[in-house]
Amino acid sequence: MKEIELGVYTFGESMVDPLTNTKIDPAQRVRDLLEEMELADQVGLDVFGLGEHHRPDYVVSSPAVVLAAGAARTRRIRLTSAVSVISADDPVRVYQDFALLDLISGGRAEIMAGRGSFIEAFPLFGYDLDDYDELFTEKLDLLLAIRANERVTWSGNLRAPIANLGVYPRTLQERLPVWIAVGGSAESAARAGQLGLPMALAIIGGMPERFAPFVQIYRDAARRSDHDSASTALSINSMGYIADTSQRAADEFYPSYAATMSQLGRERGWPPMTRSHFETLRQPRGSLFLGSPQEVIDKVLFEHELFKFDRLLLQFSVGALPHAMLMHSIELLGTKVAPAVRKVAVAK
Repeated sequence: MKEIELGVYTFGESMVDPLTNTKIDPAQRVRDLLEEMELADQVGLDVFGLGEHHRPDYVVSSPAVVLAAGAARTRRIRLTSAVSVISADDPVRVYQDFALLDLISGGRAEIMAGRGSFIEAFPLFGYDLDDYDELFTEKLDLLLAIRANERVTWSGNLRAPIANLGVYPRTLQERLPVWIAVGGSAESAARAGQLGLPMALAIIGGMPERFAPFVQIYRDAARRSDHDSASTALSINSMGYIADTSQRAADEFYPSYAATMSQLGRERGWPPMTRSHFETLRQPRGSLFLGSPQEVIDKVLFEHELFKFDRLLLQFSVGALPHAMLMHSIELLGTKVAPAVRKVAVAK
């Protein structure tokens, strides 16, 4: 039986701290990210992920670059994007960057491919948002073709064709893991299953139970397409925070979380985050993995029973949380939560 994997992911926030009204220095934030990766490796976590963004409030525009720096300071932990916005990038370069990361890290690189939760990358790199879905479909197809073949022949509608050209370097791993990031779309879940690719399902709001149908759609599609369970792993990606006590976790996490979610709400038409809504989200049936180590253990086991996931990744750095708090949360996940969970839960 295989143990479930536990890890953390972050977008490398460089936001204004709502308590001090000062902006996090981008250079310091990158140094902090490397320390967080190193600690996650030391306390026995399985995965560290970095998300790609092209906004002033996030410092990571190229996950592979920062992960490669972290690879030199870690030994065991797997290093993944969370996500790579392949719709607005070139799959050849994405593969090459992560192949280099794989070589640097000794075979620990992964790609989590997605459309991205923001749209800034599309006009920045000259793509039309009207082609949003077709860009992802076509570029994922090319990325998978490059992964499977050293020399590639490929053609599509939105990128120049490739005629029997080699793509180098190749990865140390025989097959670079490519996960599909899904945010609650039945069509995306079905496609991941049809392709036989592992799926990372983001649950950042609402009751986890309402996402169970997407997992079933994914597994049913994989089964109909004759993909075995070894190729169709499931990751649940959610927000959370761990402190020594439940109240401390809530009081430390809430200011930056509320500021961030309220800002996103202004952009997307959501109502501002209130403390009462936050308290609902951190209940046992809410979306946040937040509280004392035991509360988070209980939440992990509850969702594992619900989804039978293979991997759980938690985003602690929602907003401008101080680095010391993030480090302590990572330490608690690795030293308190992970050992307890691994004694009980196994991957499917």
